Amino acid sequence: MVIGLAATRQLVHAQEVDAFIGLGSSFASSNGQQIDTFGDGTLHATSSLSGVFTNFGVNVFFNRQVGVGWTGAWKWSAADYAGLQYHASFNIFDGIYQPARIRTKRFSPELRAGIGVAGVHFDYDDPQTCAQVPGCPGSHFFVAHMAVAARYYFTDHVFARPAVNVNYVHDYFPFGRDWVPGFSMSVGYSFGKE
Repeated sequence: MVIGLAATRQLVHAQEVDAFIGLGSSFASSNGQQIDTFGDGTLHATSSLSGVFTNFGVNVFFNRQVGVGWTGAWKWSAADYAGLQYHASFNIFDGIYQPARIRTKRFSPELRAGIGVAGVHFDYDDPQTCAQVPGCPGSHFFVAHMAVAARYYFTDHVFARPAVNVNYVHDYFPFGRDWVPGFSMSVGYSFGKE
């Protein structure tokens, strides 16, 4: 309760709060496995990570240069993985630094670093089928995150926000590598911006 009150007090004293929503993608190669998912002798390939992710985020800045942020990204449409359908997600909590020398009224760069959780969740009808696919019905992985983003303001409060990020997903065994780059394009609104 004390932590919640302290966080609320910090939000009240925040200089700026941004909220944004958009689309993007993240990429990881297939791990190359072939799995007899349905026990019928037919091998099904594991897929790579790609496709469209919906992202949403909130930033809270305590002064003109330092803040914190949360970004969530979800792959809403299911994709094939060894004959099953899966969804992937990322939830990231970052510290944010805005270099004052290059910030203007219409342009606010963000350098971000933080940690989070990646998830892979499978849709299945038969528990025996799920048991054949490593990580089914779902797995969670620790993420270390770095990103560069910028807010380009169309008005005093409405902005477009391109972002490029790199996630290190520890032991990301459903896919072929732990390094997962990505990008996104969002639109948002700043509250309290001078």
